[in-house]
Amino acid sequence: MSIDVEARMQKAIESTQSNFNTVRTGRANAALLDRITLEYYGTPTPLKSLANISTPDSSTLLIQPFDRSVMAAIERAISESDIGLTPNNDGGSIRLNIPALTADRRKELVKTVAKLAEEGKVSIRNIRRDAIDTIRKQEKAKELSEDEAKKQQESVEKLTEKYIKKLDQVTADKEKELSTL
Repeated sequence: MSIDVEARMQKAIESTQSNFNTVRTGRANAALLDRITLEYYGTPTPLKSLANISTPDSSTLLIQPFDRSVMAAIERAISESDIGLTPNNDGGSIRLNIPALTADRRKELVKTVAKLAEEGKVSIRNIRRDAIDTIRKQEKAKELSEDEAKKQQESVEKLTEKYIKKLDQVTADKEKELSTL
């Protein structure tokens, strides 16, 4: 029981970390484009499935589509996304120049990270609620004794505290990364 809960909480942390990777830090990182999807033959497809994404230097992302017919769609998807970068199409590839972050933009990104962290905490709390509900149902059905149910609930609470602290640490690391020049 608690192993499943712990695995689900770990997945919530990993999901939050991958969301953090999509937040721009001033350095070129292909993960910035992870959330971008576009229509490809009528199907929403992640950008990374349609193109090779590389970082030729610390301030440039280079997108080389496998099929040149999707160049315009890729360009449009990037322009419409919330990453705030303007694509430069040279006919064979698309370049994204990553400007240095301003102080105001850093503050906005820290707020975005805080929002993503809060979503992660809500996810962990939902896992806790589900686990405790399951324990209570087992107790009502006489599958668990009252003492055993109490022990399991305490165990779930300890796991929740542990993972919330982990998430706080990951969040603090990302905020520090955003704050340093």
